[in-house]
Amino acid sequence: MEITKLQNEVDEWIKTVGVRYFNELTNMAMLTEEVGEVARIIARRYGEQSEKESDKSKDLGEELADVLFVTLCLANQTGTDLQRAFDKKMKMKTERDKERHQNNQKLK
Repeated sequence: MEITKLQNEVDEWIKTVGVRYFNELTNMAMLTEEVGEVARIIARRYGEQSEKESDKSKDLGEELADVLFVTLCLANQTGTDLQRAFDKKMKMKTERDKERHQNNQKLK
């Protein structure tokens, strides 16, 4: 699914179910909160922190989807074409990093 389609789907959901977008600052705070929830799962499940019993039922995919949803909201609110921005970023990263990572001995 293209990012543009996801942006449109979120916009339609906001208009029909969500009533309206939260303001940009509220969504930025929500994005930070959601990223924190992802970090907690990663640190405890894959890192060195002990995983609490209450954390074991947390769904990483669901938390990543929350991050994506709020990111799409912010893109919609600010008039950002996320598909165009993503395509541009991938092109830039490919051109910049095409040899850098291949020659990185730490990745061998």
